[in-house]
Amino acid sequence: METGTAQRNESMIEGRNAVREAFRAEKTIERLFVQEGLKDGSVMDLIRRAKKADALVDYVQKERLDQMSETGRHQGVIAQIAAYEYAEVEDILKKAADKGEAPFIFLLDEISDPHNLGAIIRTANLCGAHGVIIPKRRAVGLTATVAKASAGALNYTPVARVNNMARTIEDLKKQGIWFVCADMDGEVMYDLNLTGPMGVVIGAEGSGVGRLVKEKCDFVASIPMKGDIDSLNASVAAGVLAYEIVRQRMKK
Repeated sequence: METGTAQRNESMIEGRNAVREAFRAEKTIERLFVQEGLKDGSVMDLIRRAKKADALVDYVQKERLDQMSETGRHQGVIAQIAAYEYAEVEDILKKAADKGEAPFIFLLDEISDPHNLGAIIRTANLCGAHGVIIPKRRAVGLTATVAKASAGALNYTPVARVNNMARTIEDLKKQGIWFVCADMDGEVMYDLNLTGPMGVVIGAEGSGVGRLVKEKCDFVASIPMKGDIDSLNASVAAGVLAYEIVRQRMKK
């Protein structure tokens, strides 16, 4: 391994040469961390490559990079790579068609906790969903932590990334898919007809489904809660709503 380069937890690459080679090898770079103030040619080249690859670029202080680094020789740049390759939305629809089943898709609106994302991917696999769609920005990607939390489900459940979740919902609606989002202000999920082609929309931890995405949904479903607190963990909410869809499909 050349000086100034290392991998961290199979998802971090340190050093300018190592990051450059990762781009050349067309690895999926999730995020490029760059030390604030660095503007020399090699760093600017990496930033251009990152933007061309639609990776996020975060400008951070040297102390942050030092904390992230395992070698102490990051040379002002650390890249986070995806643990798994992303699919396309069309791949998810094809999987449903190949099985002769109505599409069943999870759409996650800005989930930031990798353990939640991994758990939701695991649930999606177990309940028979054909894939998961996540946004490219303001959300966690397919990191090594996500892969571990999915308990192997990432080997079987395709995950696609999109630039605009609301627009993606609009496009999928044209293909006959209906969408339900989980929100405490909605109708009780048991009173909704959730059979047929369905997309389950789950919002971010704390803030829930964004307004624009919520407006695109056909149904807003609330999960009955009888306790003293008023919200469920995102991955738990995904599982509860998804299995109501499974129940309705089996009953049909």
